[in-house]
Amino acid sequence: MGLLDKLQQGASNLTPYDGSTPAVNPLATQQSKLHADYSVAGLDQQAVNTNYQQYLDGTNNMLPMPSQLDLNGVIPTFAPSGQALPYSTNAPQ
Repeated sequence: MGLLDKLQQGASNLTPYDGSTPAVNPLATQQSKLHADYSVAGLDQQAVNTNYQQYLDGTNNMLPMPSQLDLNGVIPTFAPSGQALPYSTNAPQ
């Protein structure tokens, strides 16, 4: 009996998925508000926390505190390297 067979029979206590592919974590998509709004400015905490709790990794998932580096929504003009920001409008040609 191979490992996949054991997983599919529920013989592992290391995963709740029993060999199946888990659903995509909502915080790992482009629509996620974790990095767009919450991690910098602390916005949409309730929505982010709801999605954060859906991540099944066998541990208690406490939502991290937002960064203290917020510039009140203002995008800095230059990165320390001298790159003009935001990068999305100043990408190399």
